[in-house]
Amino acid sequence: MLIGEVAEHIGASTRSLRHYEQQGLISPSREHNGYRVYGTLEVIRAGNVKDLLDLGLTTDDVRQYLAEGCLDAPLGKAPRCAAELETVHHRLQKMDVLIARLQSVRERLAEHAETVESQTRPR
Repeated sequence: MLIGEVAEHIGASTRSLRHYEQQGLISPSREHNGYRVYGTLEVIRAGNVKDLLDLGLTTDDVRQYLAEGCLDAPLGKAPRCAAELETVHHRLQKMDVLIARLQSVRERLAEHAETVESQTRPR
């Protein structure tokens, strides 16, 4: 498949596919005219990379999975990689901390809004 076909097949942009390649996450071959050609394995890997990045994982996280051979079969149809669980838990912990911080800021902002409203109401 050519890059446009892969992009449409997995629901990504051609720019994203080029980025995945620059990051070393996929390695399509090249035709004599320089066009990227994706074999079955590269199409699967590209789809897996997109899905994992869409979940909020980083390219470094995904690169680790690639090194362990975890991206060579569709994620929904293959046993999951053990390394993935640790990474997912780590990302969830970071998100929980961020959510708590945001909730605290929201509460302070809401209190401030109430104060401003009470001081600006006509008497």
